[in-house]
Amino acid sequence: MADQNEPHIDTDRARAGATPHMTRYILPISLVLVVIIFAVLLLS
Repeated sequence: MADQNEPHIDTDRARAGATPHMTRYILPISLVLVVIIFAVLLLS
């Protein structure tokens, strides 16, 4: 059970930083690069 005296702060303040949306670009690009590299290694 949650303690009634537990402090609650909003998400932006709890993170204490900016959250750029770079992950949505970096993750797919990295995945595609890894697949291409493995394909080149397999086919060579």
